[in-house]
Amino acid sequence: MVDFSVLAVPGVQALRPYEPGKPVATLERELGIRDAVKLASNENPLGPSPRALAAIQTVLGDLHIYPDGNGFALKQALADRHGVVPEQIILGNGSNEILELVARAWLAPGRNAVFSEHAFAVYPLVVQAVSAEGRAASVLPADASQPFGHDLESMLARVDTDTRVVFVANPNNPTGTWVSAEDLERFLSRIPAETLVVVDEAYAEYVEAAEYPDTTQWVPRFPNLIVTRTFSKIHGLAGLRLGYSVSSAGVAELLNRVRQPFNVNALAQTAGLAALADTGHVAESVRVNREGLAQIGAGLRERGLDFIPSVGNFITFDMRQPPAPVYERLLHQGVIVRPVANYGLPTHLRVTIGTRGENDRFLAALDRVLQA
Repeated sequence: MVDFSVLAVPGVQALRPYEPGKPVATLERELGIRDAVKLASNENPLGPSPRALAAIQTVLGDLHIYPDGNGFALKQALADRHGVVPEQIILGNGSNEILELVARAWLAPGRNAVFSEHAFAVYPLVVQAVSAEGRAASVLPADASQPFGHDLESMLARVDTDTRVVFVANPNNPTGTWVSAEDLERFLSRIPAETLVVVDEAYAEYVEAAEYPDTTQWVPRFPNLIVTRTFSKIHGLAGLRLGYSVSSAGVAELLNRVRQPFNVNALAQTAGLAALADTGHVAESVRVNREGLAQIGAGLRERGLDFIPSVGNFITFDMRQPPAPVYERLLHQGVIVRPVANYGLPTHLRVTIGTRGENDRFLAALDRVLQA
């Protein structure tokens, strides 16, 4: 038998696939339980916008027709939202696809990309897949104002003449930490002009801090800037896989060269357009998340568990022990959270902010597990 693994490109030979949060259906099937709740993948507990659901109904009869390969209507709406032209927008099958397109367009053997040690797991995966070098920078200390957050000086020190891409998650998953406008602007001004900086703003809509930047507004000043956003989080459309980037038109044109045709389906485009206009749903999602962050944070403090202060829709907390047994026992309680050892946080678990009832259920299940 031929061992095809040794015939794969070097980066793929050693690649370990991304492991998503356990689906509810899988858990219920494996354990024979019902009414499980998933707080593992940072999904919006309110679900999609009612406007998005209604809009999808209008295009179901056209599923035999290919979607608009250019995504004209959605790109125009996004361009209007961010004050750019449609030629600066690239639509993706989730913002993850944009990250992969960046790697395919600018990374290769002999080139490198820089990211933070505890940053989103997809960054090293897309870098390794194209056999480029991934450079993980050390993070801020646990007693910093942004514990385990991006250390921009450490990241700058990892940049050299072969660095083609720098990834900055703002806010970052799984730590929930963020970089202020002042610090990020100073960082961008010190990055070489020929090095692209991807600012991943997947959770941007949840952040209410006054010093948090909307870097889509910085693209005219930084031609090497690519900003990614997603409809999977605040807009509740994770199941449709829809994301986008804002960059200079020249950078977008290069991304478009490696983008697959019809990469964003018709349902996603239609739902995204409707969701973008539903500002009420977004505002309600922010409110529920704000209250949930306070609820879960207070609950963890009452139980003597340290956690990383978060501005996203999740909190990562420290069990101060290998968390696998706690994770497994929570599964048997019908509550799915997320181990984050693969992010370099071996004693932590991450919990998504749910509805008040879901948050109560998590805390009650955690009590039963800790007592056991």
